[in-house]
Amino acid sequence: MKLRKFLSLIALGALTITGFTSCNRSGNASGTKPLKVGAAVYGMRGEFMRVWADWLQQHPAVKSGEVEITVFDGRYDPNVQNDQFDTMITQQYDAILFVPIDIEAGSLPVEKAIAAGIPVIGSNTRVSTDKLTAYVGNNDVLAGEMETQYVVDRLKGKGNIVVIEGPIGQSAQIERRKGMENVLKNYPEIKILDMKPGNWSRAEAMSLMENWLTAYPGQINGVIGQNDDLGLGAIQAIKAAGLKVEDFAVSGVDGINDVFPAAKNGEIVSVLQDAKAQAQGALDVALRSIKGESYEPKSEIWKFYGDKLPWNGGTSKRYDIPWTLITKDNADAVREQVTIKK
Repeated sequence: MKLRKFLSLIALGALTITGFTSCNRSGNASGTKPLKVGAAVYGMRGEFMRVWADWLQQHPAVKSGEVEITVFDGRYDPNVQNDQFDTMITQQYDAILFVPIDIEAGSLPVEKAIAAGIPVIGSNTRVSTDKLTAYVGNNDVLAGEMETQYVVDRLKGKGNIVVIEGPIGQSAQIERRKGMENVLKNYPEIKILDMKPGNWSRAEAMSLMENWLTAYPGQINGVIGQNDDLGLGAIQAIKAAGLKVEDFAVSGVDGINDVFPAAKNGEIVSVLQDAKAQAQGALDVALRSIKGESYEPKSEIWKFYGDKLPWNGGTSKRYDIPWTLITKDNADAVREQVTIKK
């Protein structure tokens, strides 16, 4: 049975994270059975979700062995995520952290888990159902506004841009586009030459930008990438074409490792999406749902943000984490803030 369960988890793209103390399924350092929490994420191909999972591993409750986390790789497929929820429901997980690939398709598995008595905490991306126990993440409309405003300001309100989006139908794609549109409606002399999905893939973004540089020679002034991999892929294409990156205004979102040297060199401006606050904040809210009002949050993120991200007893339906713009001037300081110290 153990072998069968292990093979089933591998097939579902699951990775178990246990504490660094002596911990197993029968007990942790204190001799009590660890809580089982599943983290169903849309995919582990991109750097951001790997960083998110790394920060989850650093949560004090995971490191102590109080919680055992299983990360499920959704492989960018809502059907895979639905199957993973079925597994967690059948195996009676204590809570689920959910990063959905699709805002609509993600609603059904949430409702099934809630009906089974399992709290579901959304993180990073959202679902349309109001059944979600709580959401801990960032306001993506604001991110879209911030990265677009940077490009507009660089171009002094006039010029041609291209836009590389995330997977169509994911909340981040929908809301960051809305933020972009909120800004661009005030700047009629900014023209979008082309807009296509790059699916959070640096390679896809590079290919798109290569095609656009050929299709619109000498016409592109700016690039809005809905995440850092998309912005960095565009930069790779610009360099490969023998063009100067400084001639383009390029923006992204996330604050992944590779964006910091690029920001410091003035090649891109990014909007930091705090993976630590998203992952660890979601786990704290999940533990509050399991343990009740006596639970005190263990992650330091609540103290770090203070009044900008109030705990509110762990009972709020939505926790909006503040955004930070990553620029040439603050790249080193922000990188220090988000680096995992092991």
